[in-house]
Amino acid sequence: MRVTTRDSGLGLLLTLLICATANAQHIGKYVPIPAGSEADHAMQEISAATDPAQKLALIDKFASGPGQGEMAIVADDLYVNYYLTQKDYGKAFEYGDKLFALDPDNLQNAVNMIRAASEAGDTDKLLSYGEKVPGILQRFKAQPAPSGTSAEQWKDGQASAMQANADNMRYVYQAVLAGIYQTKDPVKRAAQLIRYAQALPDSPYANQALGVAATSYQQAQNVPKMLEVANGLIAKDPNDLGMLLLLADYYGEKGEQLDKAEAYAKKATGLADTAPKPEGIAADLWKQQTTLQKGLALSALGQVNLQKKDNATAAQNLQTAAPLLKANDVSYARNQYRLGYAYLNLKKLPEAKQALTEAASVNSPYKQLALDKLKTLPAKTPVTRKKAA
Repeated sequence: MRVTTRDSGLGLLLTLLICATANAQHIGKYVPIPAGSEADHAMQEISAATDPAQKLALIDKFASGPGQGEMAIVADDLYVNYYLTQKDYGKAFEYGDKLFALDPDNLQNAVNMIRAASEAGDTDKLLSYGEKVPGILQRFKAQPAPSGTSAEQWKDGQASAMQANADNMRYVYQAVLAGIYQTKDPVKRAAQLIRYAQALPDSPYANQALGVAATSYQQAQNVPKMLEVANGLIAKDPNDLGMLLLLADYYGEKGEQLDKAEAYAKKATGLADTAPKPEGIAADLWKQQTTLQKGLALSALGQVNLQKKDNATAAQNLQTAAPLLKANDVSYARNQYRLGYAYLNLKKLPEAKQALTEAASVNSPYKQLALDKLKTLPAKTPVTRKKAA
């Protein structure tokens, strides 16, 4: 903080006003730097230095001189920003942790540590620092009005600070989630995503994180955890299209809870038609996504129909799904494989062969299954002769 004063009364008033404004935007301890002080001159020197070695020497000088006591918060912050710029993330973490020891509720420090962890590719640190943020905000909101400030003014100041840090919060939510997505082990990734949703419940991506956690458990073939997370998310958000599709497909394949699977698949079909396009997604990409989702819902519904021995309805739903799934080889092949069985059950051999041939025409886990089934089919449809009267 630098304030030039000519009249002592006016200068004091300006100082109080400027300090109050700055403090309203900052979450954590506020350390003013008086204009003309030794610390002020040192900060100007550090800011003007362009050579990294010179800048670090000046920060060291500041830390051992005026950067003592409460001013150590400023010194540690200087070190954090210096080492971030130099991409020396080990040192950035070292001084960031020192800064947290002095100022546990420093939101900007949390943001800087998340940036360092993101750039370093350290997902464990990324999540650990991200988990600090909700506590920082909760404690800030719970703070009583300082002496000399009315409750209404303080409330307005807190709202102003939250608004001023909106971009920081968006960065936190996005950076932590993006880092977790890079975790290769699906079980570890799922556990991290659940931690994310629990630690950052105000994130607009919390439910998305749970959805990816469920599919990660599915990838790891941990069915109990997949069902636990997916059903928990459906309980929170009954219109979560991804989880409706996952559960409808799982139950349909297993032949379990078929009424629930049918209801979920039908609901997903309708949601795919009516879901509003999120901001930031191109219209053509959104159309591709919803087209695929509707195809998956109809295919899952067709599988439920097969399990319920309603082969005619199954064939109808699977036929409708086929063109919607063309863009995804695995989903298309599975659909056509299912369709082949629906036609076989209806004793429509040519149609069954066509569907199975289509299933075998693309590279997927269903290619060999379809080819093997085709080998078992007769060359021609058996002719049923009527008995003589």
